[in-house]
Amino acid sequence: MSVEGTNDPRFAAVREAFESCFADGLETGAAVAVMADGKLVADLWGGHSDAAGTRPWQRDTLVNVWSATKGVMATAIAMAVERGQLSYDAPMAKVWPEFAAGGKEAVTLDIAMSHRAGLQGLTTPMDEQGLYDWFPYVGALAAQAPLYEPGSLCVYHALSYGHLAGETLRRADGRFPGQFIAEEIAGPLGMDFFVGLPQEHDHRAAEMVEGPKASDWLELIDDSGWGQAMHNPDIRAGHPNRRAWRAAEIPGGNGMGDARALATLYGALAKGGALGSACLLSADGVAAATAERYRGPDASFGSDTAFGAGFRLAGEGGEMGPSAAAFGHSGWGGTQAFADPDAGIGFAFVTQRMLGFDDGIDPRRARLIDALYGAL
Repeated sequence: MSVEGTNDPRFAAVREAFESCFADGLETGAAVAVMADGKLVADLWGGHSDAAGTRPWQRDTLVNVWSATKGVMATAIAMAVERGQLSYDAPMAKVWPEFAAGGKEAVTLDIAMSHRAGLQGLTTPMDEQGLYDWFPYVGALAAQAPLYEPGSLCVYHALSYGHLAGETLRRADGRFPGQFIAEEIAGPLGMDFFVGLPQEHDHRAAEMVEGPKASDWLELIDDSGWGQAMHNPDIRAGHPNRRAWRAAEIPGGNGMGDARALATLYGALAKGGALGSACLLSADGVAAATAERYRGPDASFGSDTAFGAGFRLAGEGGEMGPSAAAFGHSGWGGTQAFADPDAGIGFAFVTQRMLGFDDGIDPRRARLIDALYGAL
């Protein structure tokens, strides 16, 4: 399969690594982009955007980036914090009074955004429409007692993270997260990124394809004992192929965008929060959002993790390269996006082919990131 797009000659190895993913049968449809010192130095795509392999991936193809959406949501919260609308260390109930129910009156935004709120899922039944309609889902989160003492454990909030952060933002700012992201992040940076995809863009959406071991992590959660709440409702790999999923606002996992958009965002954050005439955050605002809140075991997966205020932080796994200063977020099945402030880099890889690799690093990510750092 041919790879399209452009790259600075210095980053020819990134193109070669990307091409090798297709040649070796790891990839069927994907894109990768790199921002270096505020410039787009690689913008590549290839393969197909449908399962049948009949529709070529285009420059403007959009794909569900799953939990990489969390990094965009974390940026929105950071902006509201810097504007004085929110505070990381203030109780969420200060702007969302109903959230105080069930003994949550002291739960702060910091705790929720580092996956320690004890609200990784719902104990009352919730159907997909309740998730899509926003208010039933956030209402249930507000009414529910924590599943463990907030702050005592880190248990990944796969879906609930986005609604916890998003409703807190909505209460403080007045806008739903999709509108805030469109007007305050995607618009100023010229990003092709949506949380709540308008129907007129549906023809650009890639079809997600579940490959080997992509859903093994769901079994890990079940084995840990947290599965019942986290599978409520039960979301599977094919959900982004449904119009109802794409149209909804699920800022923990249904962002639709391309690699160029995420690389642009993280390129701006790597440079202190500004890119060209767009200034999302000050350097202090970026530092506040990426300061370590938690490092240790994730009780849902049994592996070590580290979080800032919604951003994953660099760790021993090496999935964001060699820099200890890197931050970003991965997405189910392969997507990876991060900033490396030390190198001035914003990187993103997005894919339609969802794979799993036990405890190892996705070889697609490994090849691309190794090539990137080899070129620096």
